[in-house]
Amino acid sequence: MDNKYDFRKYLKKYLKRDLYFAKVEPFIDKEIIKVLIGQRRTGKSYLLYQLVDEVQQKNPGSNIIYINKELSDFDFITGHEELNAFVNRQTKPGMNYLLIDEIQDIAGFGKALRNLLATGRYDIYCTGSNAQLLSGDIAGHLSGRFLEIKVYGLSYNEFLAFHRLENEDDALQKYMQFGGLPYLIHLELSQDVITEYLTNVYHTVLFKDVVGRFNIRNVYFLERLVRFLADNTGSIVSATQISRYLKAQGIKISTQTVLDYLGYMTAAMLVLKAERETIQGKKVFETLAKYYFEDWGLRNAIGGYYPADRSKLMENMVFMHLLICGYKVSVGVEGNREIDFVATKNNETIYVQVTYTLGEEKTVKREFGNLLSVKDNYPKFVVTMDSFTGNSYKGIKHVRLREFLSQCF
Repeated sequence: MDNKYDFRKYLKKYLKRDLYFAKVEPFIDKEIIKVLIGQRRTGKSYLLYQLVDEVQQKNPGSNIIYINKELSDFDFITGHEELNAFVNRQTKPGMNYLLIDEIQDIAGFGKALRNLLATGRYDIYCTGSNAQLLSGDIAGHLSGRFLEIKVYGLSYNEFLAFHRLENEDDALQKYMQFGGLPYLIHLELSQDVITEYLTNVYHTVLFKDVVGRFNIRNVYFLERLVRFLADNTGSIVSATQISRYLKAQGIKISTQTVLDYLGYMTAAMLVLKAERETIQGKKVFETLAKYYFEDWGLRNAIGGYYPADRSKLMENMVFMHLLICGYKVSVGVEGNREIDFVATKNNETIYVQVTYTLGEEKTVKREFGNLLSVKDNYPKFVVTMDSFTGNSYKGIKHVRLREFLSQCF
């Protein structure tokens, strides 16, 4: 392959995602490994293409070494020795820009990265679809010398830009139904077409990044567990509860196995975990948590898209939006009250409650009352689908979902 190697044949057209590129740009030409981590099909490869263009614009004639482990051309690179050998053959005098896509498919990649970084001749970028493997392997060898950037599906604003849609309720409904995987721009936004594509993506993630990576034998149970999380998106769940639920269906699985499988799915970023913690003191309730899908379009392909699911989907969308905006997100506990999301960033906090409508007085009292129980002055929001014009309620802002997703508060 080396005699025919030309990185340019692997590049594709892309739409810029400046939100993520802005996180990478300050570290170009720095001796820090840049790691883009995210679920498959969230657009990590295209960020590498964007990076190549930026590097070549700043440093014309720079040497690019590109490896994509999803392509059969690179099947011969199975371990760190083959990786080192290939990179050395492609290296030229001066700075070399090394980009490796889906690096977790290379055994012992941490050893190679440590060796290459030590030479001072490479500016290294890599992507991966397994957060557990990447953080463990790289952090173990290169503590303090790597930067992790999490890449998610399209934000609402990106979805509008990619699909050339106006910020209207119809666009929001499409976003709620189909999710934010970037490749959807190449498909007709119809239920049959999108569901078929998303189902294929789901199976790829499940079987390659979960079953294959962790050598899972009980695939039937795994699929039942995913379906359970789809049906209970945004609900408080525990491994014990799931084990009992499955036992009632004739499936005997230990609590520890449930915990293991949940860990595998979060490592592959098929689902993300929101831990419950007290607002005062930050005590974590380790046995109880909420789980959300990285892409709720996949959740809809798995469990169906029904009117009764709108509240679940709204909560999933708000959770992911807060992550995209750079917040660390947990579920808040204040006495016997629960706050849907406590989001922190740069030592600042916002509190968010999500409900489909405030049509009933008891709903108003519950949602606003939960937030009023938090005795600090950080911003507090109730997000709904309702339209509203007027004042905030005792300092708590009522925001429509479309407005909330359109900005980072």
